Amino acid sequence: MSSNVSQPSVTVIGLGPMGQAMVNAFLDRGHGVTVWNRTASRADALVARGAVRADSIEEALAAHELVVLSLTDYDAMYAILGSVDPQVLAGRVLVNLSSDTPEKARAAARWAAERGAVQLTGGVMAAPYMIGTSGASTVYSGPREVFDAHRTTLEALTGTDHKGEDPGLAALFYQLSMAMFWTSMVSYWQAIAMAQAHGLTAADILPYANSTLGGIGSFLDLYAERIDAGDHRGDVDRLAMGLASMEHVVRTAADAGVDTAIPAAVTALARRGLDAGHAEDSFSSLVELLKAVRPVDAAEPEEVAMGGAVGRKP
Repeated sequence: MSSNVSQPSVTVIGLGPMGQAMVNAFLDRGHGVTVWNRTASRADALVARGAVRADSIEEALAAHELVVLSLTDYDAMYAILGSVDPQVLAGRVLVNLSSDTPEKARAAARWAAERGAVQLTGGVMAAPYMIGTSGASTVYSGPREVFDAHRTTLEALTGTDHKGEDPGLAALFYQLSMAMFWTSMVSYWQAIAMAQAHGLTAADILPYANSTLGGIGSFLDLYAERIDAGDHRGDVDRLAMGLASMEHVVRTAADAGVDTAIPAAVTALARRGLDAGHAEDSFSSLVELLKAVRPVDAAEPEEVAMGGAVGRKP
């Protein structure tokens, strides 16, 4: 969808798949866009559509007040902006949509403030192909008045959800989402590997995968209120029964010659719950174990991270 109405201009730094999708969405809605990328050729198609290619990072920053960063992480931001004269950054609003930790987001906000800039942290809850479409959303945090001033422009990309003034909050919400996304997707790859070992295809199990993963929502609704109340009673499920089911998954994978690392790690966590006395409690009691886990020992990070069950078969 294009627009003939003049819209605020914006700079986009970083032209991977997400950055390119963002530039296209801005252009579709009539925004002027200046772009910069280490590999300048990535801007060719965007320039053909009307974007302006900056010859230097300084030129890109100087072009517009609003600067969108679509980079791998915050280290990439420092690598690109760290050597820039602070005067070039002064007065800029850095919308940092790069993935990283809440603490790194807070540190980057302080770094920007020291140079006269303001950071809005963002976490894009969408794949590149969803940018510019309805249903996609980005969480933001940082100064509310800055967010409000640029909200309309940012809504060219996705819906917006301001989580608060703390610049680390958007990064936290994003990482919470990623913790669920990556784990769920890996569980799907696990299921496909097990299915293929029995002659089934990904298409064969797709309806069941959608039903299973979609049905998790009802469990989330049930357990959220209980967990906040510290209620892990085993009236709906019991951890002992859950462990038995998890062990069956491990054995099914092992019998088919499929890697067992992921289900074995889940099973190891459940065993720890039993050892902690939660056999008759709901498997939601595992939340308490996860909150209380000891810091990862530098000498054994893999063992701790995987619950001591890396690749173990029963």
